[in-house]
Amino acid sequence: MTTLDPSRYPEPVAGLLRRLPLAPLGPGTPVRSERAALEALDDSVPIACRAGLWLAFDFLDESHVISQDLHTTEGSYWHALMHRREPDFWNSKYWFRQVGTHPLFADLAKAAELGHPSSGAWDPFAFVDACERAIGKGGPEEERCRRVQRAEWELLFAWCFAAGVARGS
Repeated sequence: MTTLDPSRYPEPVAGLLRRLPLAPLGPGTPVRSERAALEALDDSVPIACRAGLWLAFDFLDESHVISQDLHTTEGSYWHALMHRREPDFWNSKYWFRQVGTHPLFADLAKAAELGHPSSGAWDPFAFVDACERAIGKGGPEEERCRRVQRAEWELLFAWCFAAGVARGS
């Protein structure tokens, strides 16, 4: 599906991407050993990407502070992902309604490659429901949702990085 190539990103982003964990469906436990690296990210890293990186290392509050102040489609998307992990599934769906149809959905429709059922179109609401059913249960369903969640994170991160660098943010 998608694999982020850390070598395509500048340091310190590349270093963080090399250490990127497979996030749980729930809030997880912040990876405290990465706090200093995350705090050191400056304006050369697009703000939307910083929201994503904080989320990836289970710092949901820090991610939330950033995403709720991003009044963009991508800010709403990160906000939706954070609430899905919280878990606040209703609120996640609210933020996905703010996203509308994102260009990434075409790539996410290919999530069938990861075992996620797809009717040819990505349905973020159905995926929120799948995560709600699987969270905390362990087993293949939860693992599948975690892999799809990771693919979604990678696609959104790459999109935001390319857009942010293009805008010079």
